Amino acid sequence: MSPSSNTVLDSALHHVLDAYRTGEFVTLGRDGTPMAWPTAVARRDDGTLLLTTSLAFAQKALNVRRDGRVALLFSDPTGSGLDPAPQVFVSGRAECPDTIMTGPCGAEEYWRRLFERQPHSRSYLTRPMRPMMSWYYLRLLITVEPEQVIIRTPLKEQRAVSAPVTGTGRLPGAAQLGRAPTAVLAARDASGAPVLARTGPQPTPAGYLVDVPADCPVVRGPASLLVHRHDERLNHMYNALVRGDLRPTDAGWLLVPSTVVEPMGSGRTVDALRVLRRTSRSTDRYLERRGLRRPKVQWDRFRDLAHSAPDPDRS
Repeated sequence: MSPSSNTVLDSALHHVLDAYRTGEFVTLGRDGTPMAWPTAVARRDDGTLLLTTSLAFAQKALNVRRDGRVALLFSDPTGSGLDPAPQVFVSGRAECPDTIMTGPCGAEEYWRRLFERQPHSRSYLTRPMRPMMSWYYLRLLITVEPEQVIIRTPLKEQRAVSAPVTGTGRLPGAAQLGRAPTAVLAARDASGAPVLARTGPQPTPAGYLVDVPADCPVVRGPASLLVHRHDERLNHMYNALVRGDLRPTDAGWLLVPSTVVEPMGSGRTVDALRVLRRTSRSTDRYLERRGLRRPKVQWDRFRDLAHSAPDPDRS
């Protein structure tokens, strides 16, 4: 990574990026589909951005290794304290070494901030939880070097897609997108690079009409809509991705949906148990394909770091 990223992220933006609890991160799938997911992001002093992903959800890392073109959008200010909260779009290139991190070394500030902002995650370090949560702490580091930054004004809440429209009852993603007034469109520009924009999807019998800002030059092709939420302490998290094809129409850009992905389920208790089983299997599968045994998590180092981080529940 070159030091030029320091000049891309203007110092005036530092407090904004640092305040956001999550950002939407998009990578390109094997078939070229832009796939965005919410993630915690830490800004480094050299101007790069640090993200992590567990081995259980390694697809982001695999995508980066195949095509390093990525983008981030900071558009959900929940818990940030920003008022107003400008949206920040960052595009660039990412790297993700195939080095499994078993402790916080090299990402101390990332973990310290996560323990502070998501206090309930400290419970994962207790001995009764360790057998179930080891997958959570086996991480891959993704470093993004920004190449372009665009500032957008806050998006006013719009009508949720759950509003009744004749002929949309069987539209894939209607239930998921109907949980929020806005969603994040992940598409591609003319060069094939991923772009992001928060928009208010409007249902039609054929798909979802999306408003795209002028500084987001999308083209026809595979695209997706991400809906996610969390509270001020990164609890009650939910996310779903509606994949489909983005097409120009006389009424505007239309996302024709094909499939819906809910990696964490819909929030039911049974979903949590199913996720724990799936994450363990996914972690083992990642390791097996590389001929590796599951490494031991450095529980004590994570515990010490969590103890050093401010605890809002004790303030």
